[in-house]
Amino acid sequence: MARVDPAGGERTKQGSSTEQRPPHSREQQARMSNDKKQSGTARVLGSASAGILEIGVFHPVDTVSKRLMSNHSRIASAAQLNAVVFREHAGEALGKRLFTLFPGLGYAATYKILQRVYKYGGQPFANEFLNRNFKADFDAAFGEKTGKALRSATAGSLIGIGEIVLLPLDVLKIKRQTNPEAFKGRGFLRILRDEGLGLYRGWGWTAARNAPGSFALFGGNAFAKEYILGLKDYSSATWSQNFVSSIVGASASLIVSAPLDVIKTRIQNRNFDNPESGFRIVRNTLKNEGATAFFKGLTPKLLTTGPKLVFSFALAQSLIPAFDKLLAQ
Repeated sequence: MARVDPAGGERTKQGSSTEQRPPHSREQQARMSNDKKQSGTARVLGSASAGILEIGVFHPVDTVSKRLMSNHSRIASAAQLNAVVFREHAGEALGKRLFTLFPGLGYAATYKILQRVYKYGGQPFANEFLNRNFKADFDAAFGEKTGKALRSATAGSLIGIGEIVLLPLDVLKIKRQTNPEAFKGRGFLRILRDEGLGLYRGWGWTAARNAPGSFALFGGNAFAKEYILGLKDYSSATWSQNFVSSIVGASASLIVSAPLDVIKTRIQNRNFDNPESGFRIVRNTLKNEGATAFFKGLTPKLLTTGPKLVFSFALAQSLIPAFDKLLAQ
């Protein structure tokens, strides 16, 4: 079908190359609708700072939570709780007992800082990859707002699976907290040499726990910013907004990952020379303790690990843009 220029110009065919094109390509439109990007340096500094502050405040709380999850018996009294938490130091003065909640601090600090840098600093890179390559697919399937939140959740899940590279440090931290006899006077390098790939024991269960846990963490955070707080640019959130969205994400993450977290912890806290498969742990736990055992420690985790995760996640989301502005000056 021909079309005549109203001004008397030459005729052109409809749909030819002279037809006006949209002002932006699909990739440009994807970039325009994304959140403001921060530099890699800002992401490292912000997430590392959050990890340092978290470990300084919450390491004793983490020790208590891990010891409760590693306990295989029912706790029916305050005396039993005291024995589970403080072990052979249960009869000592309170001040001395509290100092016993800092085992494995070196492993814990190294692991936590690397983990936070990897997770909080790495998820934005994975999210940007999804935005560049799959934004249209997510938006077509779920709508623009939900698609944006689900890309954030999926990026978190991918990063969570890759977190197993740090598993040896997590194993050593948990063993120091719950089973220090497993070290038998050996140092870090000696353990690495002796145990080798055995430090990756339980990696499949760890990945299975991290994938839904990280999906829920970043997904809950994104949904809160999108639907509760109504934010268009997630990185523009204030500290209070980051705090609220982190509560939603952290709570969802802890509840979703609780059963697999119990299995992972029980795999990792055993002696190096006494491994036990995850499926055997599941079978024995169901037989001896019942299904509710897979949610052991969930209440103290929500009350203790929850604030720890909220604290570090909200802090990282606030510090990364702050460092980016500082570095841009």
